[in-house]
Amino acid sequence: MYQSPGSKRRIIFHVDMNSFYASVEMAENPNLRGKPVAVAGNVEERKGIIVTCSYEAREKGVRTTMPLWQARKLCPNLVVVPPDFETYKMYSSRMFQLLQEYTEKVEPVSIDEGYMDVTDCQEPLEMAKEIQSRLLNELNLPSSIGIGPNKFLAKTASDMKKPLGITVLRKRDLSEKLWPLKVGEMHGIGKKTEEKLNKYGIMTIKDLADAVDYEVKARFGINGIKMKERANGIDTRPVDPSAASDYRSIGNSTTLSEDLISVTESEAVFKKLAEKVSSRLKIKGYVALTLAITIRYSDRKTITRSTMLANGTQHSGDIRKTAVQLFRRHWNQEPVRLLGITATEVVEKEQATYQLDLFSVEKNEKDALLHDVLSSIERKHGEGIIKKGKSNRS
Repeated sequence: MYQSPGSKRRIIFHVDMNSFYASVEMAENPNLRGKPVAVAGNVEERKGIIVTCSYEAREKGVRTTMPLWQARKLCPNLVVVPPDFETYKMYSSRMFQLLQEYTEKVEPVSIDEGYMDVTDCQEPLEMAKEIQSRLLNELNLPSSIGIGPNKFLAKTASDMKKPLGITVLRKRDLSEKLWPLKVGEMHGIGKKTEEKLNKYGIMTIKDLADAVDYEVKARFGINGIKMKERANGIDTRPVDPSAASDYRSIGNSTTLSEDLISVTESEAVFKKLAEKVSSRLKIKGYVALTLAITIRYSDRKTITRSTMLANGTQHSGDIRKTAVQLFRRHWNQEPVRLLGITATEVVEKEQATYQLDLFSVEKNEKDALLHDVLSSIERKHGEGIIKKGKSNRS
């Protein structure tokens, strides 16, 4: 693996969800599994475009950005559903929460993919297998994971086997796995750049790797040098969690020892989950603007439902109350095996705007002061030392 001077050898994962939108639709509706599914805009219109599709649909020739009429011609039994971006965002949040259980160094790069720096992991391959298994079993989402000494090789590796692939790509593998490929197949090189490279006799990734520095710089600028470095497996970019603040979210879920069958039982579970989410919000200095709950039934069907809050909060009582309200509204009375709460949109507390009247301002200030005092006591003497009486807030 590439190792920059004076640094520890890095181990980077690139986690890429397979057919993410379509997979979420199948997670939400198990009846879609195994069928050719496409997510498309303007479902009822001839000009609709395929946003993404399942692998069953791809086997019939259906592709992303293909016109809907053409996709239906190739696959008459294609199941087409409109996009549900709120639900996709919720699943994305849960995916990144799971990754963050393994390391704080997680950098989302889009709604369905991200990098992890697991340099300190002793068994990276076993960790990758566990992550892939948990994503599939807990979220019903398939993924591919690339493992390499840097971002570029990890990303390249994750593209090599889909769906459900785990691929290791080291610098010593380049001559066999990467260099024989056409230069246009290299991550980061588009069609126009490929055409320009071909014009100068650079047809394969090996040609790019062997190119003369001053020539690629003269023709492509500093980007030419970067392309040549990537072709040689060199990429010193760090995994930077702060580079993707748009994907910040905080949540917790729990698989129940016995199926839950009443709202009363849910309240106790949501209370514990709300306290955990509240604690993490306070530690990070965030307030929640949107809250979502996850309900997984005993038949593994999973739903997520969210609501925007009138005012940002980090109080466990507010979080629990909202979660219970969402549960009452959306629970179908069937046995539940997993519950979760996620703050899907969070901002720093100082940035939050509160739309409060005079009474609620005073009440919030008193509650905040009381909560700070109680938290201080619990930090010194242990959790559970204070028993709260009946209240609308905890």
